[in-house]
Amino acid sequence: MNSDIRPFRIAVGDDVLQDLRARLRNTRWPEAQTVDDWSQGAPLAWIQDICRYWADSYDWRAREAGLNRFAQFVTELDGLDIHFIHARSSHSGALPLLITHGWPGSVVEFHKVIGPLTDPTRFGGDAADAFHVICPSLPGFAFSGKPGRTGWGVERIARSWMALMARLGYQRYGAQGGDWGSAVTSAIGGLDPGHCAGIHVTLAMDTRPRVEGEPTAQEQRALQGVKHYRQWDSGYSKQQSTRPQSLAYGLTDSPAGQAAWILEKFWAWTDCDGHPENIFSRDELLDNVMLYWVTASAASSARLYWESFGKGAERLPVDIPTGVAVFPKEIVTPVRSWMEPRFRNIRHWNEMPKGGHFAAFEQPELFVDEIRAFFRTVRT
Repeated sequence: MNSDIRPFRIAVGDDVLQDLRARLRNTRWPEAQTVDDWSQGAPLAWIQDICRYWADSYDWRAREAGLNRFAQFVTELDGLDIHFIHARSSHSGALPLLITHGWPGSVVEFHKVIGPLTDPTRFGGDAADAFHVICPSLPGFAFSGKPGRTGWGVERIARSWMALMARLGYQRYGAQGGDWGSAVTSAIGGLDPGHCAGIHVTLAMDTRPRVEGEPTAQEQRALQGVKHYRQWDSGYSKQQSTRPQSLAYGLTDSPAGQAAWILEKFWAWTDCDGHPENIFSRDELLDNVMLYWVTASAASSARLYWESFGKGAERLPVDIPTGVAVFPKEIVTPVRSWMEPRFRNIRHWNEMPKGGHFAAFEQPELFVDEIRAFFRTVRT
C-alpha cells in the first residue's frame, strides 16, 4: 500500500447526530403545495413524514456500519484529500474498475453492486468477470476535501482519478459513470487511452442533438426528455451553476431543506412509478442524504455546476472502446448518432428494460450484468 494512502472509516460524532435530530424536530415548515401531485416540488406531507422517520426511527449507527463494510481510504490528489472505496477481488485476473457518481448521488449508489462485481462466484457469476472496484467521492462531496479555490472542473477531476489509479498500481483499468460520473469517465477516455481499456456510461452529458430530417424514434424520445428537462426539471441546475453559495445557506442549515432538495430528484429521475419509495427504502434514501448533511457539503457539491457550465471546456474525442446502457427513465436518453462524433469506438449499446438515472442504485442486478457484458469485450 502506498504510504500516501490512509485508511478511512465513517465515524460521525454523536454531537452531529444530536444536532440533526434537534433541527429536524424544530423545523419551520412551509404551507402545503396547492396541487395534489409533485408538480410544485416534494409534497409537504411526505417530507414531514420522512423527517419524522429520520429523527425518530432511522438508525444511523447501523447504517454507518453497513457503509463501512467495504475498505475505504483517503489520499491527497492535486492538493486535495480524496475519499474512495477500494474493494479488491480475490479472483486472479480481476480488472480494476473505476466507478464515479454524480449529483445528488454518492458512493452509497454502488453499495449493492460492489459485492457482485468483486466476487461474482458468490453471486452466481463467473470468476472471469471479477473486478477490483474503486469508487471515489467527487471533490466537495461527502468525505472528500472541499476545494478552497476555483478550478476543480471535470478535466481536473479526471486527471486526479488517473493519478489515483496509478497510485494504486493499476496500469490498465476500466471506467464507468453516470451523471457527472459520465462526464468524468468520458474525459478519462479521451485523456488516458494508454491505461484506460474502455469506458461505460449511462448518460451522454456532453453530446448535443443532431437531427437531420424526421427524427428517429430514439431521437424523438431524447428530444422529449430535453424539452421536459428544460421546461420543468432544470431549475436546480441553473441555481447551482450560477449562485451555489446563496442556495447553500438554507440547505446547510436545514436538514429538511437538504432532504427535499435531493429527494425530489429521486422522484423525478427514477423509474419508480410515481414515488421514490416504490424503488428505494427510506433507509437507502436517507443514507445518501446523510452523506451530504453530516459533511455540510451543499455548497461544495453544488459548485461543480458553477465550475463546469458555460466554461467552454474542451471535449476530447474518445477512441477507446465505449459501452452505453440506455435506461428508459434517464433524464435524457442517449442517442447513438449524437454520440458517435465524439465517441468513435462504440462497441456496445444496450436498451435496458427498466431503470432510470441512478442505475446501480435502482437496478443493481441489471447494472452488474451490463457491466460484465461490456467489459468482457476489453479484457485480455
